[in-house]
Order: sequence, then C-alpha cells, then structure tokens
Amino acid sequence: MVLIMEDFKKETADMERTAQGGRTQYVERKRWVLFGLPFTFTKYTVNDEIITVNEGLLSTKENDCYLYKVQDVELQVSLGERIFGLGTVACYTGDNTHPQLFLAHIRNAKEVKDFILKASEEARRKRRTLNTLNINADDLDE
Repeated sequence: MVLIMEDFKKETADMERTAQGGRTQYVERKRWVLFGLPFTFTKYTVNDEIITVNEGLLSTKENDCYLYKVQDVELQVSLGERIFGLGTVACYTGDNTHPQLFLAHIRNAKEVKDFILKASEEARRKRRTLNTLNINADDLDE
C-alpha cells in the first residue's frame, strides 16, 4: 500500500506546472471521475505554443493543436468532478481534426483554462492572426 501511495505522489508531482527554459507547460492525465485516479492512457500537454493529446497504450494516437487556433475556452465541472477536484476544459478551435478539443477530467482545470486563454491570445498576437466570424453575409445580398 505504501508503494502505491509513493507512486501516486510521484505521479501527482509530475502533473504540476513546470517551467522549462522560460516556457510554462502543463502535463496532466485524464482521470477517472471516481476518486480522481489517473488510470487512463490519455495524457495532455499544454505549453505556450501547442496542445498535445496522447491517447492509447498499445496503439497510440498523438494529436496537436496550435494555440493560435483556439478561439474560445470553456470550463465544465460536473458534480462528480467537483467532489474529486477535477474539471473538463473544452477548447473550441479552428483546427480541422478537432474543432472541439476536450481535456477531460483533469486536475487544476481552472488554472489550465486560464493559461490556455492567455497563451492563445499571445500566440495570435505573435503570429499576427485574426479570428473572424461567419455572420452569413450571403443573406445581405437579398
């Protein structure tokens, strides 16, 4: 039992925010809502430029989304997640593979959401990109 708790403490320490070479990075695992245990094979990495989702054990899939493509971020917390200190961060993006990217059942969800909002705005400024909204301009021609 002590060995399991030591592994859990080590795992928890790895999930904290780290600063490497002046870059802030969050690494978190998708967790079970029940007790908030990280027994899934999905890992989320969020840094100043990119969000990476690694899924799978034997057959793995890695998906990236640049932060400048993130248009909106939403925090969703169910009752079960609230009890165990978890949350789901929904990122609405202009990415083709994941128009809605969910970082499901993660700890420190509010902190991650705030970081994504600020970092995405900074990434858009750096790249000098602009988000536009389609307001059905075709209707104006009538």
